[in-house]
Amino acid sequence: MDNNNETLVGLLSHYSPTGSVKNAADFLVQKMEMIGFDKSTTDTIGNVIGIKGNGPNQIVLLGHIDTVSGEIPVHLEGDGLYGRGAVDAKGSLAAFTDAVAAISIHSDWQVVVIGAMDEEGESNGARFICDQYQPKFVIIGEPSQWNQITLGYKGVQNSILSVQKSKTHSAIGESACDTLLENWQNLRMKVNQFNNGKNMFEQILPSVMKMNGKSEDFLMNAQMEIQTRLPEEITPKIWVEEWLGKFQDVQVSICNEGIQAYKADKHSPLARAFLGAIRSTGGTPGFVNKSGTSDMNIVMPIWNCPVLAYGPGDSILDHTPDEHINIQEYRLAVKVLKTVLVRLGVAKELD
Repeated sequence: MDNNNETLVGLLSHYSPTGSVKNAADFLVQKMEMIGFDKSTTDTIGNVIGIKGNGPNQIVLLGHIDTVSGEIPVHLEGDGLYGRGAVDAKGSLAAFTDAVAAISIHSDWQVVVIGAMDEEGESNGARFICDQYQPKFVIIGEPSQWNQITLGYKGVQNSILSVQKSKTHSAIGESACDTLLENWQNLRMKVNQFNNGKNMFEQILPSVMKMNGKSEDFLMNAQMEIQTRLPEEITPKIWVEEWLGKFQDVQVSICNEGIQAYKADKHSPLARAFLGAIRSTGGTPGFVNKSGTSDMNIVMPIWNCPVLAYGPGDSILDHTPDEHINIQEYRLAVKVLKTVLVRLGVAKELD
């Protein structure tokens, strides 16, 4: 593996599932120092912070250093570099790092590269930094392939539906599971009606994560845990109160605070800079929206500035045992990022 991929290979070689990111964080801090960042450190919660430039205008490149569990031996097959996080999302974080290291920053700008912890968990890393920075632009590090940019991520709400009933003989009464399933089927019918004619990003997407039923003494209990991906117009509060709240004989509780959908402006100066950079690198740019969530959903209601998500890799490979990234695509993404920073006026012209 050649030196052009050292940052990426190094990150992949330090396995860092959520909750165990210190070794990878230490590597990245040291790497940033070696390749020319003015400052590199970890903050008090464990996020990696790399800074270049000291101007009053700030751009934040926010990636994440944690991955899902399931270690994959780091190895190269042709142009494919395998390893957990190659796509989601150490490829993006490494590309941020290499791109910023390779440019000179104008005196009125500061570039902050962040490797957030816990993105695959509760996003505590992103929540922690919300009041630490005031960026003019934000780039979120998530895979979109090198020639596409991601504008939107759906919201999410995890909920538990419970039914408790007095025990009756199965021949003459409806069980707690029957009641729960009937309500679930009615909900799916309403959701299907709402989704009719809408694209993925506009749809409500509920899924059953767990279900169980049990009988104790004179009571029957049934419980279902659901996760619902939500469009912009349906906030977690609306979903819980106006949709789940219509159930009959079902108790509804939430597992955690929901996250609202977020969609960026495709006409922003940041989006235009990316479109031009992708074209100048030989690609045909495109926009995508994702059915999942990211740290974009967490930070942007507070930072409220131009944003999009970008990074090399095919998101179909996220979390899979076959996760890998194409080295040539990685290098193209680094080139696009450098060009974007020049087009925004953050960096000086490339050599």
